[in-house]
Amino acid sequence: MQPIDIGKARIEKVVEIASMDLAADWLLPNIQSTDIDAEIDWMDPCCIDKVSRKLKLSFHSFVIRTPTRNILVDTCNGNHKERPSMPEWHRLNTNYLENLARLGLRPEDIDLVLCTHLHADHVGWNTRLDNGRWVPTFPRARYLMGRQEFEHYHRLHGENPAAPINRGSFADSVLPVVEAGRAVFVDAGDQVATELGTDVRLESAPGHTPGNLLVHVCHGHEHAIMSGDVIHHPIQCARPHLSNAADFNGAAALQTRLNLLESCADNSKILLTGHFAGPTAGHVVSHGSAFRFRFRT
Repeated sequence: MQPIDIGKARIEKVVEIASMDLAADWLLPNIQSTDIDAEIDWMDPCCIDKVSRKLKLSFHSFVIRTPTRNILVDTCNGNHKERPSMPEWHRLNTNYLENLARLGLRPEDIDLVLCTHLHADHVGWNTRLDNGRWVPTFPRARYLMGRQEFEHYHRLHGENPAAPINRGSFADSVLPVVEAGRAVFVDAGDQVATELGTDVRLESAPGHTPGNLLVHVCHGHEHAIMSGDVIHHPIQCARPHLSNAADFNGAAALQTRLNLLESCADNSKILLTGHFAGPTAGHVVSHGSAFRFRFRT
């Protein structure tokens, strides 16, 4: 992805896994072969294997550099995490921090880590393994999390501490940050400009999780939106009813997805999702009664 400048803010991508092939009905359980038949021609090869028809996802973070802050949005899977229920994420050993360094940033340079939601593939690098303990990877950073989101999973963890909440990531990638005193909990509508910088704001986007957030970077008519997992794959632009297996509330997730697509359609807003591979950033365009996605070049 090429850097995106919004006013005095710059957005860049930090890759953990550039592309992972997943069975379409694993990612989107209500997908039909006819859905793929109808949409395969317009989708970029970086998003679908046109022979196996598997869907391709990327796992990446976004860095927002403002004049006063370096903000890291979502932190992928992390290294050395025990994820036996998801073999593709189990005990990874990626060069994520080296990719961050290629942008000229050390962990100590990150001022804020912003979690759009608390699923395992969005919080993993919140912590790193240090002498057998999980400690915050970004030692100077404050970690912003939705209060509703945290309280939901904290309640589940309290009811059954042995259960691997969010595939175990709540215990190894969220609680250590809280226990280290680095977490800041925010509510929908909170004024957090002093934390984020004046061109960055949050918006509630419920459905995929109880407290999912959008991240807006705005300046005048320039506008980029980091949508987390409101949309996982470009086929959902054309077929918004296709729901992700991990959606907490499918009806709310669909409404949030439709609202986002309608907001971005046929204008200059740049959409940056949590999992679109390849160029990642792009624009939503109307197509009949639905939408398509065009990568930004």
